[in-house]
Amino acid sequence: MTTSAADARFMARALQLARRGLYTTDPNPRVGCVIVKDGKIVGEGWHERAGEPHAEINALNQAGKMNTHSAGVYLTLEPCCHEGRTPACAPALIKAGVKRVVAAMRDPNPLVAGKGFKQLEGHGIQVAVGLMEAEAEALNPGFISRMKRGRPYVRVKLAASLDGRTGMANGDSKWITSEAARADVQKWRARSSAILTGVSTVLADDPALTVRDFKTGRQPLRVVLDSRLSMSPRARMLRGEGKTLVVTAGEDVALAEALKKAGAEVAHISTPQKSVDLTALLKHLAWLEVNEVLVEAGATLCGALLRQGLVDELVLYYAPHIMGNNERGMFALPPLLRMSDRINMEVTDVRAVGRDWRVIARVSEKQD
Repeated sequence: MTTSAADARFMARALQLARRGLYTTDPNPRVGCVIVKDGKIVGEGWHERAGEPHAEINALNQAGKMNTHSAGVYLTLEPCCHEGRTPACAPALIKAGVKRVVAAMRDPNPLVAGKGFKQLEGHGIQVAVGLMEAEAEALNPGFISRMKRGRPYVRVKLAASLDGRTGMANGDSKWITSEAARADVQKWRARSSAILTGVSTVLADDPALTVRDFKTGRQPLRVVLDSRLSMSPRARMLRGEGKTLVVTAGEDVALAEALKKAGAEVAHISTPQKSVDLTALLKHLAWLEVNEVLVEAGATLCGALLRQGLVDELVLYYAPHIMGNNERGMFALPPLLRMSDRINMEVTDVRAVGRDWRVIARVSEKQD
């Protein structure tokens, strides 16, 4: 079924509504819905928080029964057809008597994955899929990744000088970037399901790794890679709001129990070499319904993730400094002997943040 300029206008509004849930819907996807009758919007809604009504239900409630019969519905994601924390939405649209549903994309969740559309079509409702699909996918990279790849979307955040140095050789790194850049990082934390760091960062900086200045109603899960369980039970992040998961390859029961008593959860995810298995870790996080992971760590962990092909996106803040070639770099990687060994990136956004520059780049699917 073809779509029109009016369809595009209403879908753009649905996408705008979906963005309102950017920081609050986790682990559910961000979804917007617009109901139109006689060319006018009669109902709008978005999914605000997991466990609360979905976008379709909110829009139907706003429209009222009189306005939904023979109406058109614009959705950023296929309506669900299974009952989870809330009732299914496809039956609600059928019951409301809508005539047409335009959806930006199919739901990647195997429990839905086209079944919602089939339910609608089985009751004589016209369905069009694919309008502004790329924009809808950009709203939910983590949910899509978890459903299709069985792992979260991994975003690495780093702050560096113009020559790519993240700290002095002695470990001093506060503060490379400006207050404006640090405030911008809070937005990435707020939309993330989990923040991943290494124990070296915890021992050196004792960070809280919490979201500040954002009312999200939740704190991301803090995940610490600690192969030998050297994290202190008095670490700052164990005293803050939210949960901390310590992932280890060590088997010292006493150390694990001390961390548990301090409030941490401890998981043993090991390789035969007695290091943390990063691929298995991401699968475990997906099992915990983690959609987006923000990595705030040093060169060793960032380099290992990049080298193993587990990084999807980089968020790099460059400060107007030169620090020299003896200071700490961004990624610990083995020597590259050929230009073809480079990891290619695709820059998707460059902008000023205060006096610094923020560069967003995705790992390119086409490698040399």
